[in-house]
Amino acid sequence: MGKATREAYGNALVAVGATHENVVVLDADLSKSTKTDNFKKEYPDRFFNVGIAEQNLISVGAGLAAAGKIPFVSSFSMFATGRAFEQVRNAVCYPKLNVKICATHAGITVGEDGATHQSLEDIACMRAIPNLTVVVPADEAETTAVVKWAADYEGPVYVRLGRAGVDDVTPEGYTFTPGKAVELVAGSDVTIIACGALVGPAVQASKQLAEKGIKARVLNMASIKPIDADAIVKAAKETGAIVTAEEHNILGGLGAAVAEVVTELAPVPVIRVGTKDTFGESGTPKELMAKYGLTAEDIVAAANTAIERK
Repeated sequence: MGKATREAYGNALVAVGATHENVVVLDADLSKSTKTDNFKKEYPDRFFNVGIAEQNLISVGAGLAAAGKIPFVSSFSMFATGRAFEQVRNAVCYPKLNVKICATHAGITVGEDGATHQSLEDIACMRAIPNLTVVVPADEAETTAVVKWAADYEGPVYVRLGRAGVDDVTPEGYTFTPGKAVELVAGSDVTIIACGALVGPAVQASKQLAEKGIKARVLNMASIKPIDADAIVKAAKETGAIVTAEEHNILGGLGAAVAEVVTELAPVPVIRVGTKDTFGESGTPKELMAKYGLTAEDIVAAANTAIERK
C-alpha cells in the first residue's frame, strides 16, 4: 500500500511553490489534515488560513486569482464542494478564474469520521459546473503529476484526494493530460474503467479474472471532465462490455459519465461499481470498502455480469 493522495498533494505543493512564485495556498483550518501545512512551513508568507469558513475560502481564492495569483484552496471534500457550491459555481467557474480546488478526505475511506464527512456526491456536483476540469488521481505519482499540471493550467480545476493509503499503479515517466485515460492492463473480454482509490482494486480484479481465463482491460480515468470518450468507445467496440469502479455514488459520478458516452456512441452493457445511492457510516476504510461493495472481488463479480450481458 502506497501513500494517501492527500500526502502526495502536500509534498507536490512544496515543489510547485519553488517553481511558481505566484502560487499561494489557502486552507479552512485543516492544514494538518489536508497536508497544506507542508507549504505553510516552507512559504509562510504565501499561506492563508481563512478559518472554518469554506464559502469564504473559495471567494478569497477567486479574489487572489483575479489579482494574478495561482491559488490552491483546500478543505475536506464534503465542505469544499457542499458548503461552498455556490461560490465554486458563481465566484470561480462563471468568470473562469484560475483557482485550483484540491479537496481531501473524499469518499468512504474517510472511515471513522462517518457519513457526515464522507463525500460521495462531489464528482456529480463538480462535473455539472461549466468551465471546471475534474480530476481524480489514483496514487502518489499521479497526484504529483496532476498538481504540477494544475499549476501551469489556466482555469478552474477540482482535484479529488483521499485520506487512506492507496496502491501505486501509475507507470514510470507518467505525465497527466486532461481528457486522456491510461491503459494499465491490456484485455479483450471486458474493460474496467476506474478512478482514484478504485484503480488499485481494478488492477487486482484483472489479475483474478486472468486466472479464470478472462482478459480484462483496465483504464485509469483520472480525468473525469473532460472525459476520454475515444478510449471509452474503443473499449466498448473492442471488448463489448464495461465495468466502472469508483469510491463515489454510482449516480452522477464516473459510472454515469462513462454510461453517457456509451449510450450515445457505442451501446454495450455497463455495470457500475460504487456506493448505491446511500450514505456511509463509521468504520475502518477496509471494513467500509467491503460493506459497500468496493473491493476487487466486487469488480470481478461485476465483470462477470457484464460479460454475460454481451
